[in-house]
Amino acid sequence: MPVKTIKDFKVDYLQVLDKDGNCHENPKLSSTQIKDMYKYMVLSRIFDDRALKLQRQGRIGTYPSILGQEAAQVGSAYALDKNTWIFPSFREHASMIVRGAPMGKMYLYYAGDERGNLISKDTNCFMTSVPVATHLLHAVGYAWSKKLQKKTVPVAAYFGDGATSEGDFHEALNFAGVFKLPVIFICQNNQYAISVPRSKQSASLTLAQKAIAYGFNGIQVDGNDVFAVYKATKEALTNAKKGIPTLIECFTYRISDHTTADDASRYRSKKEVDEWKKKDPIQRLKKYMLSKKIWTEKDEAKLIKLAEDLVSKSVHMFETVKQQEPDDIFRFMFKEMPWNLKEQLNSLKGAGAWAWKREYGGL
Repeated sequence: MPVKTIKDFKVDYLQVLDKDGNCHENPKLSSTQIKDMYKYMVLSRIFDDRALKLQRQGRIGTYPSILGQEAAQVGSAYALDKNTWIFPSFREHASMIVRGAPMGKMYLYYAGDERGNLISKDTNCFMTSVPVATHLLHAVGYAWSKKLQKKTVPVAAYFGDGATSEGDFHEALNFAGVFKLPVIFICQNNQYAISVPRSKQSASLTLAQKAIAYGFNGIQVDGNDVFAVYKATKEALTNAKKGIPTLIECFTYRISDHTTADDASRYRSKKEVDEWKKKDPIQRLKKYMLSKKIWTEKDEAKLIKLAEDLVSKSVHMFETVKQQEPDDIFRFMFKEMPWNLKEQLNSLKGAGAWAWKREYGGL
């Protein structure tokens, strides 16, 4: 039997909508669906811009921008059905918005309030995960638990290119392949794992081809093309329901810093960033819609006003939420508080912490 070489394996690249807004094939989406995705992308960008401003004003903590990655997130999340669970990393705000997660809760989370990380009802969004790649094992474990219950519940796990350098990534893909789990692995390859470029993370020609080693298909898509991302995710969802995993590499770019604690100008050039700005996912979709006469500048103005109003209401929600009580630290550790935590809680109250809280506004 002949032995296959690396060159025998091929990874497809999918692009439907180019940077100038021209379609290479029929996206097979209605005008309503296209406009819906565009609205989510614009809303997500305005949400993101407000978050950056809030951080600079000291009203929230360290924040990871999604600027430039809206198509990868909206296109994939929009293609999923309501039964699918998503497992986000820390940069999936747009995907979560599509799923119905309240923007106010996301702001609350980045303000340092863990109540913002509570799973919202009927969204099927797992909690935000900051540790790189660890949540991929949770995603696979959830899919496996449902399979043991004789249920098929598709799972979409989001992560960045840096996660593919972690052992958790390989363990998750291997487990999904062996047990034929309905998992869609969505890699947003934004070219940098913080300051480390993609070229120094892996010698693989693509990240998508890593799926081959685990017995299922990988595909690389233009991550700034919302139609391509939607199509690839839709096909992956169909396969997931048959117990076939898929790895989707969304080839995109992070326009902003890795987080507000980063200075990307120290490791990449302005010229590089400017070249990627020309591939803006929102602008290319807008060009397409204008050319098909399904969108107007008047529609644009209405959308921006609506999105800004929604974001402003979300900011008001997180800044006026009732303050937590210190005993929440103890009450939510276990279903029923054990004796030793009760002792600690009583000790805290006896130490005058409550008086300190009343004077200074929090612990």
